[in-house]
Amino acid sequence: MSQGMMRGGGASGWRRQDASVVNQKLAKGTVKRIVRFARPFRAQITVFLLLVVVSAVLVIASPLLFKKIVDDGISKGNAGLVTGLALLVALLAIVEAGLGLVQRWYSAQIGEGLIFDLRTKVFAHVQKMPVAFFTRTQTGALVSRLNTDVIGAQQAFTSTLSGVVSNIISLILVVGAMLLLSWQLTLVAILLLPVFLVPARVLGRRLAAMTREQMQLNADMSTAMTERFSVGGALLVTLFGRPSAENAEFGERAGRVRDLGIRTAMLGRVFFTALTLVASLATALVYGVGGNLAVRDTLTVGTLLALVALLGRLYGPLTALSNVRVDVMTALVSFERVFEVLDLEPMIQDRPEAKPLPVDVAASVKFDEVAFAYPTADQVSLASLESVAVLDKRASSQVLHDVSFTVEPGQMVALVGPSGAGKTTITNLVARLYDVTGGAVRVGGHDVREVTLESLHDAIGYVTQDAHMFHDTIRANLVYAKPDATEDEMIEALSSAQVWDLVSTLPDGLDTVVGDRGHRLSGGERQRLAIARLLLKAPHIVVLDEATAHLDSESEVAVQRALDTALEGRTSLVIAHRLSTVRNADQILVVDQGTIVERGTHEQLLALNGEYADLYRTQFAQAPAAV
Repeated sequence: MSQGMMRGGGASGWRRQDASVVNQKLAKGTVKRIVRFARPFRAQITVFLLLVVVSAVLVIASPLLFKKIVDDGISKGNAGLVTGLALLVALLAIVEAGLGLVQRWYSAQIGEGLIFDLRTKVFAHVQKMPVAFFTRTQTGALVSRLNTDVIGAQQAFTSTLSGVVSNIISLILVVGAMLLLSWQLTLVAILLLPVFLVPARVLGRRLAAMTREQMQLNADMSTAMTERFSVGGALLVTLFGRPSAENAEFGERAGRVRDLGIRTAMLGRVFFTALTLVASLATALVYGVGGNLAVRDTLTVGTLLALVALLGRLYGPLTALSNVRVDVMTALVSFERVFEVLDLEPMIQDRPEAKPLPVDVAASVKFDEVAFAYPTADQVSLASLESVAVLDKRASSQVLHDVSFTVEPGQMVALVGPSGAGKTTITNLVARLYDVTGGAVRVGGHDVREVTLESLHDAIGYVTQDAHMFHDTIRANLVYAKPDATEDEMIEALSSAQVWDLVSTLPDGLDTVVGDRGHRLSGGERQRLAIARLLLKAPHIVVLDEATAHLDSESEVAVQRALDTALEGRTSLVIAHRLSTVRNADQILVVDQGTIVERGTHEQLLALNGEYADLYRTQFAQAPAAV
């Protein structure tokens, strides 16, 4: 019985699937897309299915040989035939084992090949998505598409496809062989099928529901751990004095998972026990009826033994095929969820006629009557990646209104104003992180929508107030800007950024790991490392988004010296709340409610006695002599 159960997938198949998928409607053309996607593997799939068919045929070979051994060998005293057939059974076992290994090799080739293709396609596609996409989607949901759904999709061509083909062929051959051997005993065995299949379906649905709940609880625990095991989350828990409450809450969730796991394990055992019991009852019934027929010489002993052996190979395929709709739909839905991401067109992408930005272009930036509103959710995201039923399609209000200014090559222009005025939005438009809804942004006289994104991004360097660092070495974070950078170039950049003195004293130097988001470094050290990365990139245009915010006075001085080096000879657009950092700007733009309300030099704006003067007086009320 155990061999037949393994062939059919057994009770474990119930735990892996979610019965709710059978009610989902697939997008039109999904199956055709899956077939096209698998086309590069058609040769391997063909050989794989042939091996599956041969293995399925061998299912009935051994029981029929057992019949020959008993009826034609043992009963007639033919030792030679018994020996020969026994050797043939052993040979078939070896062949079957070999086929299993070859079949597994092809299955791995197809499955891992599909996983590789799907993952690389999804990853490359997601990399093309605009910043707006990442501001809306849940990271966990997106990662799930690259992991869970991709693996679920590849099972369509490995376990699901092979299981369906193998089980159908095995079932047809087993039932056919049993009918040929004794249609009476076959009907007796089939009488017990409802007793077997009805409990199997009921228990299967309960197991699927419990599995869904267990997966959701595990996902909740994973989310809780991810949030609390980050540096920021750990600080929040520690500083607000809630570790004991967190432990209690996590213990409660873990306890629910434990209790559900026990119930699932017991229900699975009940299912397997019921399966074994029904099979044993069927075997006893066949032995009882068949034995009486053998006693009356209306059935041979070999036929009876063959029927019992075939009966053990009947229930496994039936179990799997009773759940085949769930298996198939689970695989198809996984494919559809992957295609859903691939079908989401990046809102920002190169136009067909886009040309590279000339390397020697004058590094000027011009905003020409720019208007802008952030894109709606349905333009940049998916409901399934935001954990909402329907995406918000309401148009967002306009953020920028008729913004016009020019930054000449080598000039520094500062953006100042209250929070939420639109300063960061303006800088995001320079690198075309978003597209304007009116007017144009030009770099070196070229509309940013008419040049390739790669060449545009090569020309522009950013340093934000919270510069991101990968959980890797200083060296790896630096060469991200210039993969072919030499160690001398890195040291020069670090020296110019006022941070080499620190790095050189570290035990591992450039190979020091900076930690999650660079939290092993202080804020000032992290900012200077970001500036060193900028210097390695050596862009023509530099954008600074409050690069000295949240720093203490000493760190600000060090970072400002590094910035002076970074900005020398480069065109720069600088956002600053601390007006002391932009007093020497060639032009200062005061932004309020998406509009430039004042412009001029520091002295001109003070003389104007407007909004800038109010901001300045507020910040330097204690130091009037600074004027």
